[in-house]
Amino acid sequence: MARTSTWFHFAGNAEEAFNFYRSVFQTDFLGPLVRFGDLRTAPGQPPWPPEQAKLVMKIALPILGGHVIIGNDAPASMGRRIQGNNVTLNLETDTRAETDRLFAALKEGGTVEYAPTEMPWGGYWGSLIDRYGNEWMFSCEAK
Repeated sequence: MARTSTWFHFAGNAEEAFNFYRSVFQTDFLGPLVRFGDLRTAPGQPPWPPEQAKLVMKIALPILGGHVIIGNDAPASMGRRIQGNNVTLNLETDTRAETDRLFAALKEGGTVEYAPTEMPWGGYWGSLIDRYGNEWMFSCEAK
């Protein structure tokens, strides 16, 4: 079945971030956590340096409504450059209580942009940037 997922890149703390997200969304990882050291090297290529071998190549977690977030480490030592967040994940929850629970969990160590509140269109809305620099919006139409 086709689906759309969101892929996050981290500067060496993907495993920490995804353990945090797992506690927030109370779901389990999809498949194994794959590290760079799990990859076979090409003939003649040296093994991964220990500090790179332990880094996450791929990790996946279902969040809401069948949406999956995927992540990996992309450190500068491997020629990668994290350029900042240009994506906001909008969580459309079923209840305001669920909105409040997710908001409270994701704001730990992060920055609240707008605490969830009743909006003129009748929805319950808020936004924050989590401790890993990822932006989340929360939308709940239920009263």
